[in-house]
Amino acid sequence: MESADKYLVRRDSGIIQLLDPPFDKSALDPGYIKGYVPGVRENGGQYTHAAIWLTMAFAARGDHHRAWELFNMINPIHHGNTPQAIATYKVEPYVMAADVYSIALHKGRGGWTWYTGSAGWMYQLVTESLLGLNRNGDVLQFHPCIPPGWDPFSIHYRFKEAVYHIRFTQIQGEKEEITLSLDGVQQAGYSLPLVDSAMEHQVEVSMFRKLE
Repeated sequence: MESADKYLVRRDSGIIQLLDPPFDKSALDPGYIKGYVPGVRENGGQYTHAAIWLTMAFAARGDHHRAWELFNMINPIHHGNTPQAIATYKVEPYVMAADVYSIALHKGRGGWTWYTGSAGWMYQLVTESLLGLNRNGDVLQFHPCIPPGWDPFSIHYRFKEAVYHIRFTQIQGEKEEITLSLDGVQQAGYSLPLVDSAMEHQVEVSMFRKLE
């Protein structure tokens, strides 16, 4: 991953390339991707599925600095927040593009939008890898990867007829750990059993962090 961060993350253009250099001069034949223009889609451009997976990997390591930096890079809203960015990106900044070009003439231009499965992966990145809300059967697991200094935030989660109001708070502590309470009762570990209770529940997730 360190190599990917060093060689494939293009901070100047806000993209994460799938590979570099592209397959255009080599005798190697990787398959259909060689049919794309160098720097487009899988042939050296940003293939957004893979860019999201790289971001997930840093979040899984607990590296919130890199995870959030890469998330902000591939977040389409940051490709359309200035007139210059809009003129470069040229596609809708409110949906995920399946690819972003790295070829010099069109560097930073978005590719296919709307149909793309990258939107589903982006949703999973935000809810599971960054905010840390993971459901496994009838159990919620909490492994947030949140930047230091974030204000408390809440997630309202519905499970059948029950609603769980989940509040996340960061607290400075001697060691990094997470504590969990349900309706004022401390829970063991990072997991919460879900019950179809037709009731509303209050969940407190306290994230203790060392000073950085």
